Amino acid sequence: MNPTLVFFIIILCSTSISICLADNDNLQDACPTNTTVTRMVFINGFPCKNPSSISSADFTTSNLKDAGDTDNFLHSSVNIVTAADFPGLNTLGLSIARTDLDLDGMVMPHSHPRASELFFVRKGIVLAGFIDTNNTLFESLINEGDVFLFPRGLLHFCMNAGYEPAIAFSVMNSQNPGVVSIGGAVFETDKLLIDKIVRRLISVQGTNMANFSKIHIQ
Repeated sequence: MNPTLVFFIIILCSTSISICLADNDNLQDACPTNTTVTRMVFINGFPCKNPSSISSADFTTSNLKDAGDTDNFLHSSVNIVTAADFPGLNTLGLSIARTDLDLDGMVMPHSHPRASELFFVRKGIVLAGFIDTNNTLFESLINEGDVFLFPRGLLHFCMNAGYEPAIAFSVMNSQNPGVVSIGGAVFETDKLLIDKIVRRLISVQGTNMANFSKIHIQ
């Protein structure tokens, strides 16, 4: 076979593999974030600690142990933990999050431009869904122990559909997934879609909608 053609195939395959990854692959076992240095050069990620100073504490976090503050208009809280807060995540292409939903709580539509999200319900009943590029709504009522997938870059949301506070944990395949929050602006232009979501929540939650009516965009 022509050596030039072989070289081209190798380059094409290696490039395709890289494109499929959410983040670039790590080049060593672990590279915990060095949080003690001032960043003088900005790279795609964070500087690594000296390997001799890596410890078990770099791979442990308690940042998701406590409930977030849901005393707000949406009765919800989302806490995303990235490599900036959890050193062990650096270069591994992962981040984690905790979502707390009080009664009638809702996380407005948003997207993560650099990550897909696995959404695991730890407690309660949650209505979760996303909207694809054809403006089609995919939603599901998920119970404790269930998992819902939010594809990368697509608008998604969740609502408490039960009669007690709900808790969910997420894993995203990027150490810095990013958040684009455009909820109100998008739904203002498509009242049929928000009405469909509201009717769906009413159907599963009955008359327990006193606070949720505040969220409906008029």
